[in-house]
Amino acid sequence: MPFSSKPLNPSPLHSRLKRNPALFGVPFLLIIIGASFGLQTFTQTRYDLQDQKVKQMSSEQALGLDRKKKKFDIREEYYKLSAAGEQDWEPKRIARPNDFPESGVPPTEPPVKP
Repeated sequence: MPFSSKPLNPSPLHSRLKRNPALFGVPFLLIIIGASFGLQTFTQTRYDLQDQKVKQMSSEQALGLDRKKKKFDIREEYYKLSAAGEQDWEPKRIARPNDFPESGVPPTEPPVKP
């Protein structure tokens, strides 16, 4: 003999939910949506604190970089450039195309072919 689906002592709440399932669904959705809005402030606080932490670290890192930076000395740069100029090098001229004159300006008229 199969079991019946009807409980022996049905509660009034069970019978009401069986007739109208929205009595369970609407409060459930309201709780979910309300919790979302309630947690929004906590989430925003979390991101604000993280942003402050990143800004604080960047300013501390900037101070650290200033201490490690080497001071600029114009005499030292002059000696570096003058030492680089003493290397052996020779300027080489690049061959120009035949159509270009020596001044570097292209001709205004096309060349006449014989």
